[in-house]
Parts: sequence; structure tokens; C-alpha cells
Amino acid sequence: MLKWSLEDLSDHSSIGTTTLKRFESAEGVPSGNLATFTKLKEVYEKAGIEFIGGPDSQAGVRWKK
Repeated sequence: MLKWSLEDLSDHSSIGTTTLKRFESAEGVPSGNLATFTKLKEVYEKAGIEFIGGPDSQAGVRWKK
């Protein structure tokens, strides 16, 4: 949606590219620090992405209205 590269996301979030690559390559939900996932969510929300649903009910993302 944002067409960011891994480096772009790293720059916006201050999360290292190695960590982001590990998240991308994980099967299922990646393991990691809750603060790191919270930071990623905040970065995406600031960029205009809205998280909808939940783990058990049609989880997804969309542009904020």
C-alpha cells in the first residue's frame, strides 16, 4: 500500500533492517518485543493505514477514512 522499501520502513521506524527481514521471513506471527510491534503499528497508522478486525475476526488493513 505504501510502496516502502525495507530501508524506508527502517528509516521511518528506527527498527533495524535485520529485524524487519526476520519478521518478513517468519512463518505465522513472528516472535519479538511488544514495543517493536507497537512502534511498527504506530508508523503505519501515522502513514494513513488503519488496522481493522482482530486475530479471530477478519483482520486486515485499509486506508484511514
